[in-house]
Amino acid sequence: MASKGSIAVRLQVRRGLSESEAAVYLSISPTLFRRLVEEGVMPRPRVLGSRRIWDVEELDLAFKQLPPEGGDGDPIIATGGGDSWADFR
Repeated sequence: MASKGSIAVRLQVRRGLSESEAAVYLSISPTLFRRLVEEGVMPRPRVLGSRRIWDVEELDLAFKQLPPEGGDGDPIIATGGGDSWADFR
């Protein structure tokens, strides 16, 4: 039987991530990730027994809600307005 580590290496995409994996996924430190979860900026984990698992889709949604640099607040995705392809014309 293959080990968890050897299987995880072969998987390109996983649905659930540990806290440290979720932080790496977002390119931030585990300490900053933990603080963002406490502040409600990032989602809380799902619980399976004693394991805390972050849903990749929920992380993606929370990430998209972050304001863009130099923006005036809500990103286009959060407000549902604007033409997201306008910059590419």
